[in-house]
Amino acid sequence: MAGYLTTHVLDTALGCPAAGLTIELYRIEGEARHAIARAVTNADGRTDQPILGQADFATGTYELVFHAGAYLDRTGAPGGKPRFLDVVPIRFGMAEDDHYHVPLLLSPFGFSTYRGS
Repeated sequence: MAGYLTTHVLDTALGCPAAGLTIELYRIEGEARHAIARAVTNADGRTDQPILGQADFATGTYELVFHAGAYLDRTGAPGGKPRFLDVVPIRFGMAEDDHYHVPLLLSPFGFSTYRGS
């Protein structure tokens, strides 16, 4: 099976998927960041397609950038200006030709991630 990358964003404060959250994907090569993809989460907190599909998959170092602040503003989440969490970058490596799933569990004052399935 060819590799691909998916994500899922859950709003743990509201207890629901984070719909309408913008995500960007970058490939990291040395000190350079190359924009690969941009997507917005659907009603289920997922992107409609893999954020990196099988045709474009390559092993290496990547960064998912979640625009949490704009989402939190739209939901009326508590927090001052500037927000404690605004842009959440997650840098990770993909060493195998496999399915990588990098979810984000988000609240106004914290987040967590892991390699999912």
